[in-house]
Amino acid sequence: MKRKNLFLLWALAIVAMFSTTAFAENLVINGSTTVLPITQKVAEAYMKDYPEVNISISGGGSGNGIKAIIDGTTDIAMSSRFIRDSEVKQAVDKGSYPVPFSVAYDCIVPIVHPSNPVDDLSLDQLKDIYTGKTKNWKEVGGEDRPIVVFSRDTSSGTYEVWDEKVLRKERVFPGALLQASSGAVVQGVASNRNGIAYVGIGYLTGTIKAVTVNGVEGTEETTLSGEFPVSRPLFIFTRGWPEGRTVHFINYMLNPEKGQKLVKEVGFVPLF
Repeated sequence: MKRKNLFLLWALAIVAMFSTTAFAENLVINGSTTVLPITQKVAEAYMKDYPEVNISISGGGSGNGIKAIIDGTTDIAMSSRFIRDSEVKQAVDKGSYPVPFSVAYDCIVPIVHPSNPVDDLSLDQLKDIYTGKTKNWKEVGGEDRPIVVFSRDTSSGTYEVWDEKVLRKERVFPGALLQASSGAVVQGVASNRNGIAYVGIGYLTGTIKAVTVNGVEGTEETTLSGEFPVSRPLFIFTRGWPEGRTVHFINYMLNPEKGQKLVKEVGFVPLF
């Protein structure tokens, strides 16, 4: 009898294992490294609540995420900028229409090494630094040291917003050190006392120093009011109107008591 019961328990365990595998749902998310910490935090909580779902997330930049939506290789694209008209046309030519969802607000904050005495820069000073006209920290109230410029690459939505609001369509000078992710930018400035870069508010840590812009600090309040001059919404996109597990995850992400709480926990600005 004991042997029979043992066999039955073993058989039920095997059935349960295969049932979980057979009915597991997969969700693929790709794109912006700025939106990445939000999505990772929400996905972690979501999979805890819904263990039958597997969510795979990768960065690579807003442009790569939107390309994946156009090509149909991801369920959700993360983007720190809005989709371009040319990208919408590409998607429509491939038989789908990208649908945007705002998931948080953000501001792009200039950062320097903690030892740098510079606390504030104007938009014009930032533009001159990034276009190569200003090359030494003493020109903007700092020490007599060369400025080492870190920037995101052109596939980055953060770069595109910086280009629009700070560079005003002028080119980053060729000596800038281009980085593929927000994390790499933070590491670069944290390890270089002459460095300057820009990141979303959720990437501010004790290893770097945030600089005010035109005398305005990047905070939740100045982001929502629009007072901070480099503010923006953050997005996710789907390939057509989302259905099934995709729309369920998005609703979870937008829920004020669930996903939006986590947006604030990781340092970004919730919608509600």
